[in-house]
Amino acid sequence: MDINARVKLNNGNTIPVLGLGTYQMHESSEAGPAVAAALKAGYRMIDTAQMYDNEQAVARGIKESGIPRSEIFISTKVYQVDMKDPQEPLEMSLKNLDLDYVDLYLMHWPLAERLDLWKKFEEFQAQGLCKNIGVSNFTVRHLEELLARAKVVPQVNQVEFHPFLYQQALLEYCRQNNIVLEAYAPLSRGHKLDDSTIAKVAKNYGKSSAQIMIRWGLQHGLVEIPKSKLARRITENADVFDFELSETDMQILDGLNKNLRTCWDPTHAV
Repeated sequence: MDINARVKLNNGNTIPVLGLGTYQMHESSEAGPAVAAALKAGYRMIDTAQMYDNEQAVARGIKESGIPRSEIFISTKVYQVDMKDPQEPLEMSLKNLDLDYVDLYLMHWPLAERLDLWKKFEEFQAQGLCKNIGVSNFTVRHLEELLARAKVVPQVNQVEFHPFLYQQALLEYCRQNNIVLEAYAPLSRGHKLDDSTIAKVAKNYGKSSAQIMIRWGLQHGLVEIPKSKLARRITENADVFDFELSETDMQILDGLNKNLRTCWDPTHAV
């Protein structure tokens, strides 16, 4: 495994194992430079969303990098949608990103109208507006409900996932149904980077706590999208392919689970 490694999706396409998350990156001053820095460091996946309000800055960062569009996997998400014209948000995202298609289009939350909206997602994919479709913040319950009616199984489920939120049952369900689990906030949004157990493991490998947490997710078969605005940390977060956590250390990190959510909790979403 290296920074160019990809995971095969259930439709035969592939997704990079490492990408840059852009949540809470300011439109003009942060997102563009961070995206350019990530692509320079070897990242080939950029994750944004309608509600981040930075798609245009992401587009500028991509152009600034000089990397051909064909080499970059770009994902975005929709949070609010008018079912009278559910294609409008996607077309707006494509316009903001200056693209003809996105590589991955996600339903950002298990919306009340999610079953009807998913039918539209299937149509968007058939039209070539998005190469892959998926969901975000879906629990096992939400996925079971969706799969009971879906013609297309989601390629990806993007959720908060890190050693302190080790959603083992969700991971196993996604594996069984050939859905790639993608981890946002894999660094617990910084809340647990100073954890003594993580720090002890990191010292043994000569790595940072952030690198240990990212590597843990990769070894569980997840796609990881850590977020940072700083070029040096973006580069550091990608330096996770020259070591492997032992089985013992993986078990130690698995044992840190506290069901700690630093973002949204979709458990009781209708």
